[in-house]
Amino acid sequence: MKYRLTCLSPVLIGDGSHLAPIDYMVWRNQVNVLDQNRIFRLLAKGPRLENYLKQIRRADKLDFASWGGFAQNFAGRRIPFEHPSYAAYWEKLGAEHLRIPTFVSSPSGPYLPGSALKGALRTAYLSLRVTPGMLKDVAARMGRERGTKSLGALLEDRIAGSAGTSVLKPFSVGDSTPVDPGALKIFLVRTATLAPGGPGKLALRWRQAPRGSVEAARPESSTPLFVEMAAPDTVFEGRWRENGFYQRPEVAKALRWKNPLTTKSLMEAANSAAERLLQIQLRYAEIAGLDLLRENVRRLLDRLARLRREQACMLCLGWGGGFLSKSAGGNPSDETHRQILAQLSYYSRAIRSGLPFPKTRRIVFLEDRPAAFPGWALLEIS
Repeated sequence: MKYRLTCLSPVLIGDGSHLAPIDYMVWRNQVNVLDQNRIFRLLAKGPRLENYLKQIRRADKLDFASWGGFAQNFAGRRIPFEHPSYAAYWEKLGAEHLRIPTFVSSPSGPYLPGSALKGALRTAYLSLRVTPGMLKDVAARMGRERGTKSLGALLEDRIAGSAGTSVLKPFSVGDSTPVDPGALKIFLVRTATLAPGGPGKLALRWRQAPRGSVEAARPESSTPLFVEMAAPDTVFEGRWRENGFYQRPEVAKALRWKNPLTTKSLMEAANSAAERLLQIQLRYAEIAGLDLLRENVRRLLDRLARLRREQACMLCLGWGGGFLSKSAGGNPSDETHRQILAQLSYYSRAIRSGLPFPKTRRIVFLEDRPAAFPGWALLEIS
């Protein structure tokens, strides 16, 4: 069997690396990633190598007036901005904000790791199977036990099983075949936040770094992120295998599985989890008054409704999805869930504020308009 994953919004599956401002130059509305080995070989033939090395050691960005020719002639990759206006935003930022997270890539090109896909499916399955009773048990134990991280691991093992007995054990997901590097673009991402806007009201603001925020009407004054992402409609294809051995009654009994997962039941669970997450995101878009974002979320929900009869599901994976896409704790507006989060020092202040949790979201701008939540994709099995 094979899987086909189609990006529905910009997606980043990161490799943990960044492009530093001395690794690239912006020219003609694109990021030109310098081939440093070629540059060193060229400069070694003359007297300019020492000056180049000094600038790399000392400068935050390469001086385009002196070295801009390299962007034209010695670029290993050229990654276009999603919209021409982003080059002007880039020019105004300090170097500390110009590190660009990069998509995972092999010598043959960008690809989707099978582990990223299976991890997203596991999180979706867990989030659907968590019950209010399980959360109440965790909340009670947190009040009298240390090691909250171990409580999360115990809950995960209780739902999905440990490594040797995981309910996802029947599924093997391979890395995708590489895609054309032209499928990647540099997208602009800003962080939206909510603040009190009057009695019983909330107002949208845009985050500035290192602190503070600006009014909703002035997103261009906030601090953006530039991110290398796969554009919508990019397709990744790879191998999907469901091992029928684990469907045998005696094997399921030995592993203590009541109902072994099948590809179909896993897709159904993922779709239910996706619907719940999209409803939360839709509510956020409505509170924030982001019309284009709201319409795009509604389109995702409409498309999700049509998947119920197909061997397909919708997932949120990779960078940018934030707490909601990585947590299996259910709806953070639930009182028990908030009680758990309030006992964690890094979330307690946000919970005490009384604002929706989390109050921030990373929003991808398309054509310089806040338009999409990152990471949404359609997975089809055939």
